[in-house]
Amino acid sequence: MWKGRLAIVAILAVSLLATLSMFAVRGASDDQLEVYSWWTGPGEEEGLAAMAKSFETANPGVRFVNAAVSGGAGSNAKAILASRLLANDPPDSYQRHAGLELLDDVRSGKVQDLSDLYRQQGWTKVFPKGLVDNLTIENKIYAVPVNIHRANLLWYNPKALRELGIAAPPKTWAEFLQQAEAIKAKGKIPLAVGPEWTQKHLLETVLLGELGPDKYENLFAGGMSWLAPDVAGALDMYAKVLAESDVKSAAGDWQPQLDKVFSGSAVYAVMGDWSSSYLEGSKKLQFHADYDVVASPGSNGVYDFLSDSFTLPTGARRPDLARKWLVECGSTEGQNLFNPLKGSIPARTDTDAALYKGYLEWALQQWRDPKTRIVGSLTHGVVANNAYNAEIDSALGLFVQHGDEGKFAQTVERQFRETQ
Repeated sequence: MWKGRLAIVAILAVSLLATLSMFAVRGASDDQLEVYSWWTGPGEEEGLAAMAKSFETANPGVRFVNAAVSGGAGSNAKAILASRLLANDPPDSYQRHAGLELLDDVRSGKVQDLSDLYRQQGWTKVFPKGLVDNLTIENKIYAVPVNIHRANLLWYNPKALRELGIAAPPKTWAEFLQQAEAIKAKGKIPLAVGPEWTQKHLLETVLLGELGPDKYENLFAGGMSWLAPDVAGALDMYAKVLAESDVKSAAGDWQPQLDKVFSGSAVYAVMGDWSSSYLEGSKKLQFHADYDVVASPGSNGVYDFLSDSFTLPTGARRPDLARKWLVECGSTEGQNLFNPLKGSIPARTDTDAALYKGYLEWALQQWRDPKTRIVGSLTHGVVANNAYNAEIDSALGLFVQHGDEGKFAQTVERQFRETQ
């Protein structure tokens, strides 16, 4: 009963916040730009503030209205935004993950095509082709990326590996399974995991490592069946990897997941590169000396990306100012202001590399290497639309619980066809 009441209270709170936001904007002057995001945490909040100041300096007399909503790793912000879009009361620009997370908004006419802005700004020449391909939805582009994060990473303590007599992190998932036996013999957990979304993140990296980038992309584009033998082999590997983890006592979030590695109870963790900001900031660890990272097994030379991006909503009160904000987001100056503070790298390949130190220096080198293959993240909204992603979540929960690989494959294969 209490859970039901709490759910009702939460829904009413979201609706109230949406209503108050609508009233606030209706009372705003014509010289305000309302930008909506979930950037309220350390680093990202400061990065947004730096971009806002730059925008106001470039547009005298215009006030930047930061409509950021905190909590739920963006879920609270998305819930309120959904209410506003449904009421045809959008902010002047709002944040989405780049890629197919935006598909629903595109098909419902909630966002405007920005292809002409890309041509005017020459962004297709400074954003890598792999990024532009993943930004393109039905032959048009609807969002401007501010940053780049990398999903396919394996984090570890180099001192712990030396103590275990392990020369280097595993280059393949099969090698990880071999190392896992030696790690367990020393009383440690081979792989730390967190809540359900981190287990999906792990699935993504195992699929990428086992299938390779071509088959990985084909799988999510519908060109390869989930029932194919190669996919069955990758799912079997995922089950074996998960069996070497602490999934039965999984951490409550990704930070505690990493804490297990650096407290010494676990040896490896798969997580995105926002981990570096946490490890260097909150944990005061030094790159290479106290923590290190490699591409997840089987994915060396592949950059599994996700990106925060901004849009031009249909019905924005100041579309002229929104377009100027998008120019700020895509500019060299804007990306250099934001990313060193956020702990991410710029989407552009022509920004000042000297601003990026430690892990970010390595990440930027990888991103800019013309030999690097760019693919999009499943977990973080690039390669699967919202409905399909939700179906994968449900099926994966059952897979992790019961271990039925065949049923998982059949379910997601069917749901792909039903959610496109």
